[in-house]
Formats: sequence, C-alpha cells, structure tokens
Amino acid sequence: MKKYFRIYWPFAVNQIKSNFVYKGRFYLFILRKFLGMFIYYYLWMAIYASAPSGQLGGFSRSEMILYVFMSYTISDMVMVGISSEIGHDVTDGSVAMSLTKPISYRARLVFQSLGIMIYRAVVPTLFIWIGLELYKVCKLGMPVTSPVTITATLVSILLSFFIYIYFDYCFGMLAFITTYIFGMNIIKNAALNFLTGKLIPISFFPAVLQRIFSFLPFTAIIYVPVMIYLGKYSGAQVLEQLGKQALWVVILSLLGSFLWKRIEKRIVILGG
Repeated sequence: MKKYFRIYWPFAVNQIKSNFVYKGRFYLFILRKFLGMFIYYYLWMAIYASAPSGQLGGFSRSEMILYVFMSYTISDMVMVGISSEIGHDVTDGSVAMSLTKPISYRARLVFQSLGIMIYRAVVPTLFIWIGLELYKVCKLGMPVTSPVTITATLVSILLSFFIYIYFDYCFGMLAFITTYIFGMNIIKNAALNFLTGKLIPISFFPAVLQRIFSFLPFTAIIYVPVMIYLGKYSGAQVLEQLGKQALWVVILSLLGSFLWKRIEKRIVILGG
C-alpha cells in the first residue's frame, strides 16, 4: 500500500499545484461557484415565501438554507468528472500511450481527481463551511454542529467522492464504444442534478420514487452527506448510510475493473 501511494500520490499533488498556479482559472471557479449557489438560494427562498407553514418536504426554511449551500458545495467538491478526460484520451489517441506505461490508467485518473477534490475542499469549501457555521449559529439561532457529526459528514463526503469517481469511470468506458461522449455527459450531469438531490431534496419526491432511489448509488453522492450534516439521521441510521456508501464504493470499483477487462479486448484508438 505504501508503494502504491508513493507511485500515484504525485499525480494528486501535481493537480493541486496546477490549480493554484493558474490564477485566472481559480478566480473563474470561485465566481462560478458563488453565482450558482446564490441563484439556487434565491430560488428556494422564493418557494418558501409562498409556503404558509414554513415547512416543505420535511425541511424548515433555515434547514433549506443550509441544504442549498452544503449540497452545492459538496457537489462541486466530489463530482470531479473523469469520463470527459477518458473521452478526450480516446479521441486523440493519448490513451494508447497511457496503456504502454507501467502504471494503472484508472489509478492515475482517480489520484488526479483526488488532487482536484483536495484543492476544492480547501479553496473555497473550507471557508464556506466556516462561514455557514457562523451564519447557522449567529443568524439562524441553530446549535453548533457537533464534532461527531462533522466527522461523520467528512467520512461520508470522502465515500461519496469515490462513489462518483468509480461511477464516472464506468460511464467513461462508453467512450471506447462510441468514441464520443460529450452529449451523453451533458445528459448524465443533468440527470445527476436530480438523482443526487442537488437541485431538489430526495424527500420532496413521491414515496415510490424515494424507495427506488434508495436502491441506487446516486443519493449517496450528495443527499446522504448533507442529511448527516443537518442531523436528519439517528446514530444507527448514520452508520447504516455510511455502510451503504462503502458497499457502493466496492461494487462500482469491481464493476469498473470488469468493464475495463472487457473493453481492453475491443479498444479502437483514433489519432495518435
């Protein structure tokens, strides 16, 4: 394991350094992040303004404010797409060079994404989370999040990162069949905005759909970490959800290995 990290950790470090070096991309990332969050925030505040009871889908107005910022922040942190990079590698033929190197193609992609996730966790997620805690206590009058809840949330976020990465890796295998997945990526991202609970909390959906979603890995990407942070789960439910997330990590990892072995037999490279 130590040798494994010594080989692949530099890929993560290089991504972190790269993101800090390009200042223009950094400022655009910050601007896009805050613009999206506040559009989402004002949309939900307009919806709650017309709700006489002040409760929608089991969320109070204060809880929805926290849900909006946490869901958007977590999605930007963990949903680091690698399928588009796989598609690019296939179309320009650079995947051929990757396959000749004595390293795992998937492990390289995963560690590169891990570096991006670490960068996004520090800039600006950490500061947003601190600001959200201050707003939660000083403005909303809610208690400070306990260390146990924060720890459980961080573990859940890490597991959700690997769920998304392995899912997106499996999705990226389509590039070896279609050679072009840009359009499918747009459809995938739009669907995930709903399936993960980013745009609408899963509790807003009909009970039948909620039941169906519970058997899919997508709610574990955003909805579960946010619900743990909001204290919507009991201690036993938190452990159950973390167990489900870990199980999905294993399932999607094994599925990715299986698909890769099948794809290797029919690889067609363009360019080079």
